[in-house]
Order: sequence, then structure tokens, then C-alpha cells
Amino acid sequence: MKRLFDMTMVLVTAAVWLPVLVVVGIAVCLALGRPVFFVQERAGLKGRAFSLIKFRTMRPGDEPDTQRLTPFGRFLRATSLDELPELINVLRGEMALVGPRPLHMRYLPRYTAEQARRHEVRPGITGWAQINGRNALTWEQKFVYDIWYVDHASVWLDLKILWLTVWQVCSRRGINATGDVPVEEFMGTGRS
Repeated sequence: MKRLFDMTMVLVTAAVWLPVLVVVGIAVCLALGRPVFFVQERAGLKGRAFSLIKFRTMRPGDEPDTQRLTPFGRFLRATSLDELPELINVLRGEMALVGPRPLHMRYLPRYTAEQARRHEVRPGITGWAQINGRNALTWEQKFVYDIWYVDHASVWLDLKILWLTVWQVCSRRGINATGDVPVEEFMGTGRS
């Protein structure tokens, strides 16, 4: 049911998001050059690896991320437009619209058994943790929200989370306005 809901939502709204995807892609190409997409291996359903697709927001180089992030990249992050290509991941069945955010593969051995339950569902573009604090939360708090979602997932909850996500993005509530504060790496419970 959830997969059918995701596919229906993505396909019905394609007339809205597809032109935006093309325009932002052209803007990224003009502002940052090629490649337009940032592709990174992340852990998905049952911890299986998949290639997450986002718009690139940084210039290439060896400098710290904060120096490579451009004003245009900050804008993409602050408006969450950099996440738009993840709809391709949804169409491919690697992600859902709603679920725990997909994290690095290297985190898999660092989870407790309870935290690892976040992989019982497909990862999402947005999720319960994102509407309840996003990057202001500790890793442990994020995982508590993720597991709560796993235990309570439903189409109605997904609709609520999607609505609250749209409201937060439009109001810029809970979103880092500068988009350049790096998220601390998860080293394991009690070490992050």
C-alpha cells in the first residue's frame, strides 16, 4: 500500500516537480558546472546499499565543505531543492517519500540493535525526525523518532508528515538558513 501511495503521489505531481528539476539542474550546471548530481552510496531497506541522488551544492576541491559550499548551494539546501532528485530514487523503489533519512553505509556497524530497526522500512526524503527538529536533534533523538515511525507507519501518518514538511520548507521553520553547518558524524551511541 505504501509503495503504491508513493508511486501515485510522485507520478500525479510530476507536472509540478519535473519542470523544477530541469530548471534547477540547468542552474546547477551553469553555477557549478558538471556533474550536476551528487551521488553517494547510502544504506536503504534492510541495510542494502543504493545510490542516493541529490543536486550538487559544492565546488570540487580539497578545502573544507564550508569553503566549497557556494551561496547558490546554500540556497538549494535552505529550500531543500537539492533533495529533489531523490524522487528518482523513489521511482526506482530505493526510497519512499516518508521514512528515516538514508545515512552512510559506514554507520551500519555503529547502530545498537534498536537503532538498526530504522532499516525495516525504506528510507525517505522526509521523515518524523525531520519535522520534529531535523539537524537540531542529537543522533539518539533522531533514531528514537525513526523507530517511532517504523512502529506507526501508515498512509495517514505519511500524509501528515508530507503536509508538515511542505509547511516547514515554505515557512523555513526548522531549516538551517545558511545550509553550511556540517552535521557531526555518528560514531555510535555514547560516542557521538
